[in-house]
Amino acid sequence: MNYSFLTVILIFLQIINVHSDLSITLDGETIAIVNRSDFTSPVFEGLVVDEEKLEAFINTIEQKVSIEPKNATIDKYGRLVPEQYGYKMDRKRFTEAFYAYFFNNSSAEIEVPRFITYPRVDSELLLSLRNQQVGQYITYFNKANKQRAHNISLAVDAINNHVVFPGETFSFNQVVGNRTVEKGYLPAPIIVRGELTDGVGGGICQVSSTLFNAVDQVGVEIVQRFSHSRRVRYVPPGRDATVSWYGPDFQFKNNYTQPILIQARTYGGSVIIRIFSSETFVKTKDKTIREFKD
Repeated sequence: MNYSFLTVILIFLQIINVHSDLSITLDGETIAIVNRSDFTSPVFEGLVVDEEKLEAFINTIEQKVSIEPKNATIDKYGRLVPEQYGYKMDRKRFTEAFYAYFFNNSSAEIEVPRFITYPRVDSELLLSLRNQQVGQYITYFNKANKQRAHNISLAVDAINNHVVFPGETFSFNQVVGNRTVEKGYLPAPIIVRGELTDGVGGGICQVSSTLFNAVDQVGVEIVQRFSHSRRVRYVPPGRDATVSWYGPDFQFKNNYTQPILIQARTYGGSVIIRIFSSETFVKTKDKTIREFKD
């Protein structure tokens, strides 16, 4: 069916009952009631579908009925939290049903068509990864600095349970997202051109640096890493990974045939990052796990 062609067909009022309401339902429950007149624009002697109005309406319905899937995770007690399936609106089928109502005066009710969406990480995958630790790194921070400690915890939570699949590149900025006040980040010291100053999200570079040292033990490909403009105390010289939303990023690529799992947590004044993979995972390097205290 060619909708762009249909949108220029004149609909004459004496043929179509424009006052017939359309009910949009989901699982038998009405979620919206509309009328043809809500989506029409006069052209010459008749009416055509206003595509912008229809597109906005479909977007609204999609937001109401779509549910994002949730990955399986491992909680702080080591217990498996199963995945949850999601749902996405079938826009093509919904649009077809709408035009059938609009032009053919068909059923005045549309049950929103949806299809199941699946999470990237399910329970089976996590169970295959959780028992084989292939890397670990620990750094320490002053937990009395409440705002910095708070930012560290937020960034740790953001990367925790993240799975990097074979051939996939992990981006710290992409996974953690922009560090803003709206997301809960607080002002804390950051390094800018070799000088300390306050900035929202200060402290998260300790998380990216800890992650760098953990995955570097595994032998993954380091795609992007930059050091601070002055030395930091939580890792040895040259072993840090500074990040900034509009600047440097820390990125690595999983160059193995098996996925790797990042487990990250704070405990007291420490950042603990452990890397897991399947039992068939083979490291290309044999490095000693090291711990450094701030």
